[in-house]
Amino acid sequence: MTIKVGVIGAGGMAQYHIAGFKQAGAEILAIADLNEAAAKAAAENYGVANAFGDIDAMFNELPELDAVTIIVPNKFHASLAIKALEAGKHVFCEKPPAINAAEVAEMKEAAEKAGKHLMFNFNNRARPESFAMKAYAEDGTIGRINSAQAKWIRRTGIPGFGGWFTNKDLAGGGPLIDLLHMVDLAMYLMDYPEPAYVLGQTFSDFIDNKDFKGPWGIPDAGGPTNVEAAAHGFVTFKSGQTLTMQVSWAEMIKREEVSVVFQGTQAGGKIERLFGTDGLDETSIDSCELYTQEQGNSVNRSIVTEACEDMGRSRSAANFIKTITGEEKPLNTPDQALSLMKVIDGLYQSANTGKPVEI
Repeated sequence: MTIKVGVIGAGGMAQYHIAGFKQAGAEILAIADLNEAAAKAAAENYGVANAFGDIDAMFNELPELDAVTIIVPNKFHASLAIKALEAGKHVFCEKPPAINAAEVAEMKEAAEKAGKHLMFNFNNRARPESFAMKAYAEDGTIGRINSAQAKWIRRTGIPGFGGWFTNKDLAGGGPLIDLLHMVDLAMYLMDYPEPAYVLGQTFSDFIDNKDFKGPWGIPDAGGPTNVEAAAHGFVTFKSGQTLTMQVSWAEMIKREEVSVVFQGTQAGGKIERLFGTDGLDETSIDSCELYTQEQGNSVNRSIVTEACEDMGRSRSAANFIKTITGEEKPLNTPDQALSLMKVIDGLYQSANTGKPVEI
């Protein structure tokens, strides 16, 4: 069975989705974007036969579509996913799942009603290092992870000024919602415990300073820049586990760090990517380590995995297709996405009120 896919959104992430879908044996039938010229250009670039400036037209003209992928500003994730699910399509959606937990709950309900898969591009779960560490978590090597620290911190990583990334109405927030991957990965390794309380603070230092613009993102535009530059928080779970998080686009640090460090009852560990230049993959160094005590000695094990230039983006997309065909289990679920967004909502609420928030 060949899964037939339509791509909604002609942005840069489409290259990874399309590559992953093709690796899994899917056929890309169309690209749709409100900017029809962009859709046509992308379709030509990726060798896709059909381009649309209207999503309804794509659904009407290509009823054989099995699935869609959604690569648009965050505000539109929920509405487009629900539309596609109600049209009987499986949905793969870029992160974040939506701009808040309430919207994710609506998406989850629509998927359950339609009987279709709803998955999200939490691509860092699909990195070779993450596959390796999850296996250690599942086979008892690590034991129960009591606490973890999640970081995605940048020194100069603001993705443009006045575009949709920095517009709270369109993005839902700044780096906390944009760079949620390590928070998700930490919770994934901890087996997604149910959150109890969140305490956090956001900071707006440097958010208007163009010296802190990253080397990627979108051109400066005329919209607002009204999101945080950094967010720090602490989560307690009903299981007794804890998580600290530090996420930023602009902070006074030495270099960009993308990491999860954890402490288990049998072993600790770390998955890390360090960047020499913020946001440039070709300057990055990946590492994966386990920390154990053996015969009275402290032993640090380096876990060697194959190189992965795209941080699991294509592999994540391939898992979506293989989930539909029954070849693999899904790397993420709507329940997990909902729990993650409750944590993010909780941190923003805590920052606004100055108090811990019960989830």
